[in-house]
Amino acid sequence: MVVQSKSSGVPRRQISDDEVPEELKRLGQARDALAQELQGLLRTMPRDVPAELAAMIDVHLQLLQDEALQDAVTVWITQHHYNAEWALTTQMDLFARQFDAMSDAYLRERKGDLHQVVDRLLHHLGGLPLTSMARPGSNDDAPRILVAHDLSPADMLRYREGAFAGFVTDVGAATSHTAIVARSMGIPAVVAARGASELVPPDAWIILDGDAGLVLIDPPAQVRAQYQARQLELARHAEGLKYLAVVPASTRDGQAVQLLANIESPQDVAAAMHAGAAGVGLFRTEFLFMGRGSDLPGEEEQYAAYRAVVEGMKGLPVTIRTIDVGADKPLDGIRPGVNPALGLRAIRWSLSDLPMFRTQLRALLRAAVHGPVGVLFPMMGNLDEARQACAQVDLARDELAAQGMLAGTVRLGAMVEVPAAALLVEDFLQQFDFLSIGTNDLIQYTLAIDRSDETVAHLYDPLHPAVLRLIAMVLTAGEQCGKEVSLCGEMAGDASLTRLLLGMGLRHFSMQPTSIPRVKQQILQSDAAGLKAWADQVVRSPTPRSVWNSGSPKLHN
Repeated sequence: MVVQSKSSGVPRRQISDDEVPEELKRLGQARDALAQELQGLLRTMPRDVPAELAAMIDVHLQLLQDEALQDAVTVWITQHHYNAEWALTTQMDLFARQFDAMSDAYLRERKGDLHQVVDRLLHHLGGLPLTSMARPGSNDDAPRILVAHDLSPADMLRYREGAFAGFVTDVGAATSHTAIVARSMGIPAVVAARGASELVPPDAWIILDGDAGLVLIDPPAQVRAQYQARQLELARHAEGLKYLAVVPASTRDGQAVQLLANIESPQDVAAAMHAGAAGVGLFRTEFLFMGRGSDLPGEEEQYAAYRAVVEGMKGLPVTIRTIDVGADKPLDGIRPGVNPALGLRAIRWSLSDLPMFRTQLRALLRAAVHGPVGVLFPMMGNLDEARQACAQVDLARDELAAQGMLAGTVRLGAMVEVPAAALLVEDFLQQFDFLSIGTNDLIQYTLAIDRSDETVAHLYDPLHPAVLRLIAMVLTAGEQCGKEVSLCGEMAGDASLTRLLLGMGLRHFSMQPTSIPRVKQQILQSDAAGLKAWADQVVRSPTPRSVWNSGSPKLHN
């Protein structure tokens, strides 16, 4: 199935003075319809989809409501007498050139989001439904592969209901949020396949190899048979890993490893337990706050959500991160700043709104009465922030005591997401009970690479020597202090990196529940002590990937 941008066939005409009010009305109706559509998607979002989708849809809502876009399009209609579709695409072209000239990668990435918003507005202006999910040809049992110029978060949700088998996009990056969401949903994807939406015929047979980044169009029968056999083999392998849910994660030389789950809502607890998670390593609380406008969740609502997770994990440890907003996770009504990735975000935003912060902390302390809870502060960059955050926990505890309410004991931790935190690791370990390395942001900030920017995404490298040495520094310091250091993000769930991380000393992995079986299989077949010398060699090398590619000590069967 091929889906092309609606903007490619935009009607263009000059309108008369008498037609201006009608065009403005059409534009307003399209904007209202799209806003209702996106808000409806947020309200009815299935609980089994990654929460990053909510963040991406929230970004689209903010762009839709942006006054600069609305005012500029209105000028094209009222002063230049363009019809609404032409006005939209003309202004989009101007914005695109401005975005391309920006030095900040995060802001350049917003061009793709704006394109998606404009395309959906054009759909509403044309009164056209979204492209149907009818399968090509007469064989209704054939799996569907979506080929599109781009795929918005709303598209992902809508097409997910049609159970497509994979997708291909002209633009994007392998480390973009859309690609990450697809992997977490177990959907093969190839992004940045330039021109695919124009080159692939609507009724073509496609082989999509997400691992290799290949799209084969109308391959010969022999190649199709080979890939079908491989597909069956992979399905059998995944089925064979299900038994691992009840097997403790331990290396062959007796090193116990904790495999924890990343979750976004209480409904995700079932998936974590089904995968055999040893606890929750990261509960992203910001998704309780998104898509609600100014109606942020109060203490009782937050307490109920946190308590549901704690009780649902049946005594297993739960680490709950305080709200991490900014950059790719904005909230309605909060200005993103000149550079959202480097601005008022994460713990900085919490410390700028202490009543909101203590409301969350009180809810967390109350939930800790029902089971073991760790409170994790995001994007900690200096010791002053650390002391302020910990002091707010004490104040929240005092407020609960003054009301005669119970507060549980919590462990306090910080996320290592910026190089400054890694370099201050020994000081942070004196201040906190545990640390969690957030590899997605740590790599991004260390290398000054926006992983969602397709022009530089190839430089985003978890095996960069600077990244590995920062991770090794934090792991070593934690071992010497006798304190827990976990690792979350894409690296933790990448089974190809499991043996390296084991050799570096990592014993607490936190990942999407779907990744746990593959990572556990690697752990069960590995000798952690035997991996140490090889891992040290990889970390010390100026070209770690070459050493890593040469192969680690062999797995034990």
